[in-house]
Amino acid sequence: MTPPGARGAVAGHRLARGVVHTVWRPRVLGAWRTPPAGPLILAVNHTHNVDGPVLFGAAPRPVSFLVKREAFVGPLGAFLRGIGQIGVDRAAADLAAVRAAGGVLERGGVLGIFPEGTRGDGDFASVRAGLAYFALRSGAPIQPVAVLGSDRPGRLVRSLPPLRGRVDVVLGAPFTVGGGAGSRRGRAALDRASDEIRVRLAAHLRDARLATGH
Repeated sequence: MTPPGARGAVAGHRLARGVVHTVWRPRVLGAWRTPPAGPLILAVNHTHNVDGPVLFGAAPRPVSFLVKREAFVGPLGAFLRGIGQIGVDRAAADLAAVRAAGGVLERGGVLGIFPEGTRGDGDFASVRAGLAYFALRSGAPIQPVAVLGSDRPGRLVRSLPPLRGRVDVVLGAPFTVGGGAGSRRGRAALDRASDEIRVRLAAHLRDARLATGH
């Protein structure tokens, strides 16, 4: 039987695809680079609150994102859990979130991570060790993703991108770090992997901006 989180992610992906393509005009570049099956980590830049929903609806496969725990309040929290999203405490080691995220990869699903940890310039200038940890532990490939155009203010609702405006989602070539699943995860190994990941993600973002004109 398919785990409930996986079923929810599939249902949420279908719902988000309809909503996102109605509200905006997402243009997905590089979808052919996404492996059709198997564990995968999407590493996404983050400049706006809609980056996650846009990618959730535009990604070639259903995604379970690590989402800040503060979002899991009331009906919204129940909805996020229902569509397979994972709440994480960003201020402390959250073992429950780590186990849930590891479970997504173990069953061959897609885990979405904002490696910068929070919204900002979205330039991958810093990458937290969590991304390297999951990549080293699982051996899953990392696919860099650039969401561009989401930070443009709209006319009707300035806190959102323009209605029917174009938002580009650029998927890069997946890569692996370390020696595969179960490779060493000491501090030095995490630091080396994080440095490699940061360089690769920043290079993808530069290429994506050149390709889209953002």
